[in-house]
Amino acid sequence: MSVSVAARSLREQAAWACRILALEGYADLTLGHVSIRDDDGDAVYIKRKGVALDEVGPEDVVAVHDPEATLHLETVLHTEIYKLRPDVGAVVHGHPPYATAFAATDARLELLTHDAVLFSEGISVFDDTASLVTEEEQGRAVAEALGSRRAVILRNHGVVIADRDVRWAVLSAVTLERAIKLQSIASTLGALRPISADHAEEMYADKYQDRFLDEYWEAWIRKIRRAGAHEGMPGE
Repeated sequence: MSVSVAARSLREQAAWACRILALEGYADLTLGHVSIRDDDGDAVYIKRKGVALDEVGPEDVVAVHDPEATLHLETVLHTEIYKLRPDVGAVVHGHPPYATAFAATDARLELLTHDAVLFSEGISVFDDTASLVTEEEQGRAVAEALGSRRAVILRNHGVVIADRDVRWAVLSAVTLERAIKLQSIASTLGALRPISADHAEEMYADKYQDRFLDEYWEAWIRKIRRAGAHEGMPGE
């Protein structure tokens, strides 16, 4: 693909990711953002500041290095993770209700459901501040707290997801919110009965496979179209 065609494809993927996340509980005014890195690691594209997740189109996804772009204040969450994690192809930051409430407690994610199994290696916590993360050193501290994991909870703030590509990042973001929601429900019903770590590892290998991701992505896009939330997106 030419550079322009490749960039257009990345912008479209990031825009679809924003729409999916909005539909799955991440909508929060014009806050929250998705970024995506090209295969060569040379360019990063991110949702621009000033638009809601559910109204992002490809034209609202901008290059981080573009001096004319209007970037979110917390863009450093993305750029600093990419610096430390060459394996990461997409980053999500948002304030979904259950994960954000979870971030305001000392609770830990238990291996209660198939959703939680995606995070069998655990989720990290960034405790340094509850304020916006706007400085490079703060972003680096979040990246260091994340470590090799796919999710870090920002205490009293929200969540950051980092994964190998945009499909995995969206799946991880949506699945984490669902896992925490189900844990919240389960905790009101009786004593929790977590899945053993060994069993969770076996389940992970069966349930979370690359070959399922295109199927999930296409299902999300169909869901967006059924909801009439696809205005301005390609393929109308």
